[in-house]
This record gives sequence, structure tokens and C-alpha cells, in this order.
Amino acid sequence: MKTSSLTDTKNQLSSLIDQVRQGETILILDRGRPVARLTSVLAEETSAAEGREARLERQGALRRATTAKTDDLFETPRPRARGPGILETLLDERRSGR
Repeated sequence: MKTSSLTDTKNQLSSLIDQVRQGETILILDRGRPVARLTSVLAEETSAAEGREARLERQGALRRATTAKTDDLFETPRPRARGPGILETLLDERRSGR
């Protein structure tokens, strides 16, 4: 983790933001004492999502897949409706005047 004084941070903010975009975390110091941390929002969102998944898995509410089974996902035939469809039923009701 890189460090930057408060004065340097003010003077080089654009450069520091570019470093954060590259994945760097920067600790901002005021007279040698840490006062802030400059991190990527994307990194925080990713770690928060991973934390949620881990918590749900521990609680038993989530079970991760062991293998990706997408081969037959779109090849499974759609089930056929038994009897007349809803459109046919609606048209019959209109014709009979109900």
C-alpha cells in the first residue's frame, strides 16, 4: 500500500486516482498519521459481494455449483400444454358471448 501526505495528495490527486484505477490502495497521512484510505469502488463492491456469498453459503442458503452444466440448458424441449390453450379458451368464451 502506497502512502501520500495530505499536501501531496492535494497536489497530485489526478495521478493518485490513476493509480487507484490500476488497483493500488493509497493511505493518506496528515503529519504522519493515517487519516484516509483511497481505494477503488469496484474492489469494494467485489469484496462485498464475495462476503455476502460466503455468508449465505455458511448459513446454508446458497450452494455453489461444482460444475457448469450449461450444455443442455437451451436444448431442453418446452413442455406441451394439455388440452386447449388459454387463447383458444378466451376466443371460445368471446364467441359464445359469456
